[in-house]
Amino acid sequence: MRIFWILLKKELHAFFVSPVAYVVLALVMVLNGFAFRAALSVLENAPSEGSIVSWTFHAMWFWLSYFFIFPLLTMRLFAEEKKMGTLETLFTAPVRAWQVVGSKYLASVIVYCVLWLPSLFNFKFAHWISAGQVEIPSGAMRGAYLILVVMGMFNLAVGCFASSLTSNQIVAAIISFTVSLMHFLMGIFIMVVGRKISDTIVDIVNYFAATEHIRIFTAGLIDSRPIIYYLSMSLLFLSFTHHVVEFRRWRP
Repeated sequence: MRIFWILLKKELHAFFVSPVAYVVLALVMVLNGFAFRAALSVLENAPSEGSIVSWTFHAMWFWLSYFFIFPLLTMRLFAEEKKMGTLETLFTAPVRAWQVVGSKYLASVIVYCVLWLPSLFNFKFAHWISAGQVEIPSGAMRGAYLILVVMGMFNLAVGCFASSLTSNQIVAAIISFTVSLMHFLMGIFIMVVGRKISDTIVDIVNYFAATEHIRIFTAGLIDSRPIIYYLSMSLLFLSFTHHVVEFRRWRP
């Protein structure tokens, strides 16, 4: 495990000494600010059954930031090392493929979680400045950030796999972005044509739909099925990444 922690520290250092992490953080903070303001506008205009938490994470601004996080965080993980030739050099040391994959993935998950910390202050600040008049449901807060973490773990695993397939960071980013977007569009598809297809198909697609998961968890309802789904899919894509890295390691 000592080698794993050394690799993890190396990856975290690589994130925070490059401008990428700070650019993504600034992007997320700005767009989350717009999403929070949009939620306040909804509550100001008319009474609503939804809370400020649910409206914030349903806003268009939230989804705009969401899709760009994963390609930006993961596109360089393997693609850059393959392009620079440092991946082959790394494997001359006594390290295993799972240690390399796991350290890069865990570093991206840690950075991803850090990106969402400033959004917590939006809710705390609104609660403080309104002297408690803006209700912040604790269940909705826990549910929102729980689903953000597990959804992020899945999309970061997809990004790691995309980065392992190519030495071109742009190609890796496009693959990651496309998969994340297609996964999201399943929920939009059901919203558009849900009344024209059977309830069974709607229920099946809702099991995979990110929009439905956000709706449930931001209402304060913790459903174990999406959590199991995202964690199992994360492990699946990480296993794909491991096989790709292992194959490239021993390829002559």
